[in-house]
Amino acid sequence: MRRNLAATFVVLLVGLLACSSPKAQPRAPQSDFSNWAAVVIAGDWRGHDGGETEAFDNTRRDVASALEKAGFAPDHVLQYSLRPLRPGDDPKVYVTPHDVVMGFDALGKKVTGGCLFYVSSHGSPDGAVFGPTALLDPPTLKIILDSVCGARPTVVVVSACFSGVFIPGIAASNRMIMTASREDRSSFGCSDKDRYPYFDACILESWPTSSDFLVLSKKAKACVAKRETEQHLEPASEPQTYIGGQAKELLPFMRFENRTAGSP
Repeated sequence: MRRNLAATFVVLLVGLLACSSPKAQPRAPQSDFSNWAAVVIAGDWRGHDGGETEAFDNTRRDVASALEKAGFAPDHVLQYSLRPLRPGDDPKVYVTPHDVVMGFDALGKKVTGGCLFYVSSHGSPDGAVFGPTALLDPPTLKIILDSVCGARPTVVVVSACFSGVFIPGIAASNRMIMTASREDRSSFGCSDKDRYPYFDACILESWPTSSDFLVLSKKAKACVAKRETEQHLEPASEPQTYIGGQAKELLPFMRFENRTAGSP
């Protein structure tokens, strides 16, 4: 059922984004992230054991905070949860897949720097869960990135089982892609007892001592391997990293500020 809905979602995106402004052209490198567009998405709220979990929403909130501490402008960091809206929820945060795409597209028109797309969810060999019934698959994500980010420097993080499937479909010279697992492996930490999925926990643990995204990727991968070994989890998830040629030249010079809470 999700595959059919995903196909419908692709058609919807094509129509919506075809009406947007032309793709962004390459711009001069910036030395900071203050004019980057970032979106952080909790794609699911259900644990692998059938109960509800806050793990994905915890990731969404705390990754958004880490981005701001790293130098991203707070009003350029969008947070979205695809959990169904409940009484008392902020309708600007708890949204639909359509709202996610439109919000990211609007922000991409507003800013002139790079892009960051981060989703934490369950996954399958077809893609990542993206709300109650939809699936975000590689072709759909490629449409989003091509339209919103164009040739700008772009960092993509997909934290989900089997998330390595995204790399072949969205790889480009201007992109860095980090995934929680190989294309044929599960990742860990999605129960109702986990604060974060393991990969997201390692991203957050590694961020304060990382100077840039390349270092963050290396430290997070080492952290995941250590945790899985200590807990005798098999087969290992083996997080993947792809770095395009342009991204490899630029991103080492894009340094995190790693501000502490309350600092200017």
